[in-house]
Amino acid sequence: MADSVSIAAFPVPMRWINAPASFEVPGYDRLVVSSPTYTDLFTDAGSGARFDSAPALVGGLDGDFCVSALVRIDLAQTFDAAVLLLYHSPDTWAKLCLELSPQGVPTIVSVVNRGVSDDCNSFQAPPEAGEVRLRACRLGSAYAFHARVGEGPWQLVRYFALHDEVEAGFLVQSPQGQGATARFEEIGYSAERLADVRDGS
Repeated sequence: MADSVSIAAFPVPMRWINAPASFEVPGYDRLVVSSPTYTDLFTDAGSGARFDSAPALVGGLDGDFCVSALVRIDLAQTFDAAVLLLYHSPDTWAKLCLELSPQGVPTIVSVVNRGVSDDCNSFQAPPEAGEVRLRACRLGSAYAFHARVGEGPWQLVRYFALHDEVEAGFLVQSPQGQGATARFEEIGYSAERLADVRDGS
């Protein structure tokens, strides 16, 4: 496994948190990652059970930023997900997911972890609604997650505090399955601060 990975569309070299089953960088703004079986990043708020085995590729970013991607994943098992990740430490991180719900529907899910996971399902994103784009932004001391389905607008999923120093990147999880492969396409980075966190502009 390489010590660092470069994606031309991402401004800094990236590192792995947990090794993937496989990965490739097939283009300027593309990343394909396959997770091993039974991999997750989650700390249960009730039991305290902690899972931190999901492969993630991250890089440290300074100042305000937005990282976005069009995400594609073959959702075979419950909680399989393609994820944008903000990571400070094993106890402090946040993730924005296109995840298969227990009802069998692709769903936009966010989790903010400060010791334990604060987990929230936001809205469904069935395939017939169109392609899904995810975005993670920092605005000063705050962070925002947005999702866009099809030709619709960016929708605010979460606005929250985390930590001043974070790495941003991409994660794939398959907590109950035999692994999953996610394709992150049209990866974008901007150092421009969002004008309006509520409407996503």
